[in-house]
Amino acid sequence: MIRAFRRLPSILLLLLAGCSVSAPVRPDQLSFAPLKFEVPRIEAVTLANGIRLYLHEDHELPLVEISVTAGSGGIADPPEQTGLTDLLAALLRTGGAGDFAPEAFDRELERLAADFTVAADTYTTQMALSLRRDDLRAGLEMLHDVLYRPRFDAGRLELARRQAIELVRRQDDDPGALASRELMRALYGEHPLGRSPSVTGLESIRRDDLVARHCRDLAEAPLWIGISGDFDRAEVTRLMTEIFADRTGGQGRKAPVPPLVSAEAPALWLAEKEIPQSTILFGEVAIDKDNPDLPAVRVMNFILGGGGFNSRLMREVRSNRGLAYSVYSYYDIGRRLPGPFVAGCETKNGAAVEVVALMRDIMNDLRENPVTMEELRLAQESLINSFVFAFSDSRQVVNQQMRLDYYDYAPDYLQTYRDKIAAVTVADVQRVARAYLNPDRQQLVLVGNPAEFDAAPETLGLPVEKLERKNP
Repeated sequence: MIRAFRRLPSILLLLLAGCSVSAPVRPDQLSFAPLKFEVPRIEAVTLANGIRLYLHEDHELPLVEISVTAGSGGIADPPEQTGLTDLLAALLRTGGAGDFAPEAFDRELERLAADFTVAADTYTTQMALSLRRDDLRAGLEMLHDVLYRPRFDAGRLELARRQAIELVRRQDDDPGALASRELMRALYGEHPLGRSPSVTGLESIRRDDLVARHCRDLAEAPLWIGISGDFDRAEVTRLMTEIFADRTGGQGRKAPVPPLVSAEAPALWLAEKEIPQSTILFGEVAIDKDNPDLPAVRVMNFILGGGGFNSRLMREVRSNRGLAYSVYSYYDIGRRLPGPFVAGCETKNGAAVEVVALMRDIMNDLRENPVTMEELRLAQESLINSFVFAFSDSRQVVNQQMRLDYYDYAPDYLQTYRDKIAAVTVADVQRVARAYLNPDRQQLVLVGNPAEFDAAPETLGLPVEKLERKNP
């Protein structure tokens, strides 16, 4: 029968197939039920030993993901030892722990097929451990040793120090990194947010400094742990209670942060490099997470430069005039102190002054004239529709909720995010542009070859401060 069917003429097969296929429908004729998205709920538990647990079971794969937030970050570094926290994080990962020397620790991770990283950010030290479900106990025991029994191997310390020093010595090779560092220094001055590591400071750090910092900021600090994946809640709480039974600290408050200092007067900070294109960065100290204007600022920045090809900066500087490949803006929302607004691009030296003036004009226009309803709707729809991508996997969901609680966000922050974005008006956009977008008060950093500029830097109306390469 099958052989006979295969011998049917091709036209007959087409006719038979056509009888079972409905007429095609154009895309604009399709209709779908409204999409509904609810923010996932994460279970939060505080153990008797003070550890704060965030749990989300997901049994799709036999894997467990563990995230740790503890201690303080780079903002707690002494001025003369900026970079101490980064070295501490490197040694927590590579310096051995408990009964494991550094090489043995690495071999044990390899045996478990586990991935383990440690990194410091501005305010905290972060750890991430990924391993098989069957190795959960072994992984938690290793994590305990890293947190409370680090070895800080002297050889690994020297290796990490040499690597950090080499990064400092090469820090001016990348024009973008040079511009970013100088912008933060201009915005925050001698505050920790404005400082960067030096060779002298890194050379001064000893093993005893790491031990003292660990005792103060990790062994005695609040400990927040997020666990997602293939686990059983009762088993995890039992293991955490058992393995961390010797933990006596961590009931205190989070490390304090130093208040901001007065910023430098606006200036053009010029770093001369014989390169074919210039890096341009504008910046000002802007906003923190507790500011009620935050939703309107997000919408405003999408229209300005955060919306890619839908933003005014990209459309005018790149698409209409062809003066840059990429141009952008963003607000780095401060979690405990106001973070910076940054706008930047790279362009050929011969257009640097023109692009600076053009970007200023675009920012001022946003301050002085209302945006269109089309711009507003596009920004709102894009921000609301992209919200779901913050919950693409279990680990991301757990970490998101843990961060929000750690930094004392409003309990309904996620639940009300989309409604607050949708409530922003044209008047709100202009109001926050006038409040948080101030081209006349912004610091400006230029890295390029002024001999090829289309006009003298002085024509931009700011005092010009030349950045000389210093002995790091």
